[in-house]
Amino acid sequence: MLHVHRALGAINRLLMAVSMLAIIGASGVLTLSVVLRYFLKIPTDWQDETAVFLLVGVTFLTGAAVQGRRGHVCIEAVSSLLSDRANAIRQRLGDVVSCLFCSFFAWKSWTLLHEAVVDGQTTSSTWGPPLWIPYSAMAVGMTLLSFQLALQALLAERVK
Repeated sequence: MLHVHRALGAINRLLMAVSMLAIIGASGVLTLSVVLRYFLKIPTDWQDETAVFLLVGVTFLTGAAVQGRRGHVCIEAVSSLLSDRANAIRQRLGDVVSCLFCSFFAWKSWTLLHEAVVDGQTTSSTWGPPLWIPYSAMAVGMTLLSFQLALQALLAERVK
């Protein structure tokens, strides 16, 4: 189990580095768009979707890394009112329920990805990039988040 934990940590670090570059890329694309449209009067039809695709990728592909640090929003007020045992149960239960939800979301994302590839789905814009791009980020990201949650639930200290 420790090997899986290390492997997932390495994948998360790689995706965080790639996502940092994607955020810089999205910022560059949007800045270029402003310069081209407002200063040079050159219309662009690709920049908004490019930036959205990059940011969707960042959002989904970094979810597991954030969860690995327990960086997602949680209610600290409740945990401070509970005993250590009750708080451990609450945290494990939260991991299990979140894992179930994220697993369902991942399954539906893989279904959307399959449909987008088979049907050749594209966005409705004039540029029309393929929808498999954001769907693949959703599917991979939610799958990794599900693995992270399952791993945390399995590796949690035994409730005393």
